[in-house]
Amino acid sequence: MPPTPTAAPAMTTKLWGLLLLLSLLWGGSFFFVAVAVKELPSFTLVWLRVALAAAMLLALLPLLGLRLPRDRRVWAAFFAMGLLNNLVPFVLLVWGQHRIAGGLAAILNATTPLFTVLVAHACTSDEKLTPLKGLGVGIGFAGAAVLLGPQALQGLGEDVLAQLACLGAALSYAFAGVFGRRFRRLGLAPPVTATGQVCASSLMLLPLMLLVDQPWTLPMPGLATWAAVAGVALFSTVFGYLLYFRILAAAGATNLLLVTFLIPVSAILLGWLVLGEVLLPRHLPGMGLIALGLACIDGRLFRRRAA
Repeated sequence: MPPTPTAAPAMTTKLWGLLLLLSLLWGGSFFFVAVAVKELPSFTLVWLRVALAAAMLLALLPLLGLRLPRDRRVWAAFFAMGLLNNLVPFVLLVWGQHRIAGGLAAILNATTPLFTVLVAHACTSDEKLTPLKGLGVGIGFAGAAVLLGPQALQGLGEDVLAQLACLGAALSYAFAGVFGRRFRRLGLAPPVTATGQVCASSLMLLPLMLLVDQPWTLPMPGLATWAAVAGVALFSTVFGYLLYFRILAAAGATNLLLVTFLIPVSAILLGWLVLGEVLLPRHLPGMGLIALGLACIDGRLFRRRAA
């Protein structure tokens, strides 16, 4: 007999707060990357990001009374997670974004929750697809499309391989979210899991960075670039992955990767608050649709109305 499905992980108010904070940390990475990319090529930047984050987390673990495990099976899981969550999606997104507009890539990346719902439904017993959850993901995706605007769809269907690469990155993130659930069963604390993943990612990205970018041929970056690299490593990577694995352990992959819908909201609000950018008429309805989609996925509001 097939196993009886267990109850899906519930999103508490605290977890929604952590998810919003994660979206701010990852949405804020656009500010740091926009500065650093002027002097650093892509693979060098991402390697510096994960390598510095690994060094920070390795220094943090003893202060928390934790240490990295030595079990080969655990390290195999770290490398698999680094492959699915960093190496594969980054390579695909970088390759794709050299050929299509960034707005179109962002919309394609917003399909991550759609893929996650399907992967989780097929591979787990407690994150099954429900009509309300499916409706919520669809509304959230529509909100992301409205938020980014119709100009983001320019070029849709022109470079099919590049668009498939961006969709492949979203699918890889979905598998990473489902795969990462096993770290809780292994009894690993979120800081240990975050450290193991970025260490594995650093080792895998190092030869790629050396081969493609040849950083020894680059001029020395300026102080602003190093400050941006430190910022994206500390805030978007160290703090970001500490939250990522904590939310994943508590709420599951489907709920965690809803952060993909919140990242453009955070980026736009940060641009408005920090840089004085203008809020366009489409932004508010886009945010409203995303909020409605998240409410459908959460389900509590609708359960209360039914009661």
